[in-house]
Amino acid sequence: MPKLTKRLVESFAPEGRDVILWDSELPGFGVRIWPSGKRVYILKYRNKSGRQRKPKIGLHGSITVEQARLKARLWLAEASDGGDPSGERDEARNAPKFSEFAERYFKEHAESRLKPSTIREIRRIIDRVLLRNFGARKLAEITRADIAELHHKLSKSPYQANRVLALLSNMFNMAERWGLKPDYSNPCRHIEKFKEKKRDRYLTREEFGRLNAALNKAERTKSELPSAIAAIRLLVFTGARVSEILTLKWAYIDREEKRLLLPDSKTGAKIIFLNEPAYEILARIVPIQGNPYVIAGGLAGAHLKDLEKPWQRIRAEAEICDVRMHDLRHSFASMAVSSGQSLPMIGGLLGHRNTSTTARYAHLAAQPMHRANKMIGKHLLAAMQQPPRKPAEPPHLKQPAKSPELVA
Repeated sequence: MPKLTKRLVESFAPEGRDVILWDSELPGFGVRIWPSGKRVYILKYRNKSGRQRKPKIGLHGSITVEQARLKARLWLAEASDGGDPSGERDEARNAPKFSEFAERYFKEHAESRLKPSTIREIRRIIDRVLLRNFGARKLAEITRADIAELHHKLSKSPYQANRVLALLSNMFNMAERWGLKPDYSNPCRHIEKFKEKKRDRYLTREEFGRLNAALNKAERTKSELPSAIAAIRLLVFTGARVSEILTLKWAYIDREEKRLLLPDSKTGAKIIFLNEPAYEILARIVPIQGNPYVIAGGLAGAHLKDLEKPWQRIRAEAEICDVRMHDLRHSFASMAVSSGQSLPMIGGLLGHRNTSTTARYAHLAAQPMHRANKMIGKHLLAAMQQPPRKPAEPPHLKQPAKSPELVA
């Protein structure tokens, strides 16, 4: 068979079956002519495992014979280097959509391995962010440029943008582990996270007073659920996380040792020691029969789900609208530092797993040090300003008194 040309391809008359015309110049390159007259360029080669491939290059008319020959040369070069152009195309064609992969990730990884609060956050990010941007696309088609564009689109909320990036990175790592993506192909690599400014907001003593007045008013007027008021008071006096208080069960309270024995938390099993105000708050809560939770919700047997709305109303009444519920935990730590407690002690009370987490409160330790140093300075100054006094002469150096002379 001679070299394939446009004239040769178009002049060959279709037969009653498929016919392949092979090119004399490039082995494996040919054109399949169907009985209908349709002409498709193909390439026959063997991959590194010896399997014969015969992928379609393109339809005659859509591409020229020279364009098809050039593409065939590139594919043959790739196959000689150990690649498999046809196999890669098949993999891309059969690759799952991102929406399918995301559901598998959620069910097989997140739900079985992560904490409930983390699972809820992953579900929220998948539904509200990832599926809206990548849901209909093939997993293999999502590039670093796509992810960088999404990350930039969320730049007004740096914390949220970075959480989305971290989740995507973990998802693509799992895709590699499951064989859905080649190793070291994670498109999240080299995308720089936004800088996150740590928020340090602590209530002053005067603000604590206004918060207490707002809680007392809510109790008197019954404008908030008693369980919501008790939860906020417990947050103030324990330094616990919101989820730890809302999911607290009566079975976790060790009344003899005055402590809470949490079987699970953000950092694993945890002990929260109860000071007198915290213990009294718990003592005033009346258990609801059949409900294992201390902070009961509206549904039978359930705990209070939403504390954010009551908190927004309480903080507005207290005129501390910029204070988040988590800032109550920071304020607990701030009060501990100002009372002279050490950072390791505070880390233990808060249940920090890493000392670096507690170190964020180190700068607050300067306040009690300043007060102590000021007091020491006053005492030293008073001592330095004492008028000098002549020291008493030691007894052994005193001259003995003269005996009176006898009168003759």
